[in-house]
Amino acid sequence: EVQLVESGGGSVQAGGSLRLSCAASGFTVDGYAIGWFRQAPGKEREAVSCISRWDGSTYYADSVKGRFTISSVNVEHTVYLQMNNLKPEDTAVYYCASILGYCSAYPLPYEYDNWSQGTQVTVSS
Repeated sequence: EVQLVESGGGSVQAGGSLRLSCAASGFTVDGYAIGWFRQAPGKEREAVSCISRWDGSTYYADSVKGRFTISSVNVEHTVYLQMNNLKPEDTAVYYCASILGYCSAYPLPYEYDNWSQGTQVTVSS
């Protein structure tokens, strides 16, 4: 059974940084990708970033390019999302999720099979 355990998150002021971690377990294949999604109150869940474990290819939403960095430590089956220069509009519940294969050009939540419990990120102005 695949499990994704997320950690990190919290509250920061605008301009601050946070790092989220997603520890994956239970995979029987190496070819999978981990995506980060977020959902703000009253809004749909949206893709933030994604990394393909097989070749390291990545995806970033336009709204976070240049501020967020996704990385993975394959031997640990852990994916990180470093979030710098945070803005109030980044406030949301953040989730990591897995999909077999690679990150798509635009990750969609329904494509992902397994999800973490979610963690709150709050950025104050």
